[in-house]
Order: sequence, then C-alpha cells, then structure tokens
Amino acid sequence: MKKMLVSISLFILLAVIGCTSSSSAKPYITETSPETSPTDQLDIQTPSAIKRTLTVFAAASLTGAFQELGRGFEAGNPGVRVSFNFAGSQILRTQLEQGALADVFASADHKNMDLLVAEHLVDVGALQDFTNNSLIVILPSNNPGKVMTLADLASLKLKLVLADASVPAGDYARQVLAKMSQDSVYGLDFSTKVLANVVSNETDVKQVVTKVELGEADAGIVYASDAAAAPALLTLDIPANFNVIANYPIAILNNAPEPGLAEAFIKYVTSAAGQTVLTKWGFNPIIR
Repeated sequence: MKKMLVSISLFILLAVIGCTSSSSAKPYITETSPETSPTDQLDIQTPSAIKRTLTVFAAASLTGAFQELGRGFEAGNPGVRVSFNFAGSQILRTQLEQGALADVFASADHKNMDLLVAEHLVDVGALQDFTNNSLIVILPSNNPGKVMTLADLASLKLKLVLADASVPAGDYARQVLAKMSQDSVYGLDFSTKVLANVVSNETDVKQVVTKVELGEADAGIVYASDAAAAPALLTLDIPANFNVIANYPIAILNNAPEPGLAEAFIKYVTSAAGQTVLTKWGFNPIIR
C-alpha cells in the first residue's frame, strides 16, 4: 500500500514539473498594432520632437509685439522655443559685451548696435532696420497735472518721468526738448525747465509707462507704440518738426548658438506678416 502511495505521489510531482517547464518555455510576444511601429513603443525622440531654443535680446519697447511674433514663429516651427530677454537696449548691449549668449539682438537705436559692431560681436553686413517709432507724451487718465499743451511740461511742480539719458527713449526725449527750445514759442530755456521737473529717470521705457499708470508722475515721454499698448492713458502728440524717428535695427550675433533659427526669425520679422504684427502694436512698417 505504501509503495502504491509513493508511486502516485511521484507521478503527480513529475506531471507538475512537466507543466511548469512547458509554460516557462513559451516565448513572451508583444503584439504591435498596424498603426504603430517598434520605434513608437520606445522612448526615442524623433528629430521633429527635439527642442531647440532661439534666444532673442530685444528692447523693452518691443515686448508686446515680439511676444506675439515669438508665438507665431513657434507655431510655424514645431520643436522650437523662443526665449526673450527684454530690457533697455543699453542694458542688453552690456550683457552681450560681458559674454551673454544670444542669437538675435533687436535694438531701439543704432548707437548700441554700432557699439557691438565695433566690438566684432555683430557683423555690420548682417544688420538691418526692421521698424521705426516716434515719441508721444502720456498722462494719467485723471490728468492731475492739468497738462493741456506741450508748453505745460515746463509748469512748476509738475512731476515728469523720463527714461534715463543712456536709454534710447530717454535720449530721444531730450532731443525733442532741445528742438522745442529752438522755437520762439517755447523759448531757449524750455528744455532746462522741463528737465527740472524730472522726478525719476528709468532704466527702460516700460518703467516710464508704469510710473504714469500708477499715478506716480503727471506726465512721461515714451514711444507711440507704448501709448498704443496702454489705451487707458491720455496722450499729447509731438509735432513732426520736433519729433524724432527712432529706427530699430536687428541682427544675428556672431557667436549665435542657433544662427539658422536666427536668420529664419529675422526673415519672419521683416516679412509682410511680421510687419503686420508690428503695425498692430503701434510701430511703423519699413518700406522696402
């Protein structure tokens, strides 16, 4: 009887081992549907999915327009991200001189661009004007300074905010005041009187707009494009004979990490579509 039990147990044990061996020997197969390929199942980036970054240093006055242009450029170039650094042109130029890497520089004047050309950071043959701007006086919506005419900018105790003289917009504003001082209507001391009312010199033109919006100043002188972007503010036009046309140059940096993308971006900015965006933001298109 014991022998029979042992035989039965041995038979059951062998049967279990045989089933286990047969199961483990069966190959594991991953089925691929007709819509996919083996590479689709792997975490592999195709060239179109690889992220590339275009770095653009641009004058603060270009903020709204270039942000829209950046979105348009990204939409037309999948896998590309446009990274902006907005500040006064003089600040951006200093950063580039100190070794900051960028692909494109868009300045609000030629002075700062020309300094980079002289330092061999930009090839003079690579730069071109892509838009221009003019100046306008902005006032808070409640006009606390009672500024009704340009002559009122010289009124005693008026609080005026300008961009610093080192900033393109600040330099242009002082050129406007100097021109007005040559007109007998305003008098030779007009510029001196107006500048005596300056309570703050800002590092970029956007800060001038902010101070006026917050009521920290009775008036400011900014670009027409800045006034267009702040419709709640009141404005006083500056006649053409006193005004300054600010030409904006753009160029590829000589050490650009992405020169191909830089060239494509500049072509987009200077295209009809790009000029339409700039016009929408209060800039003047360049007629070629």
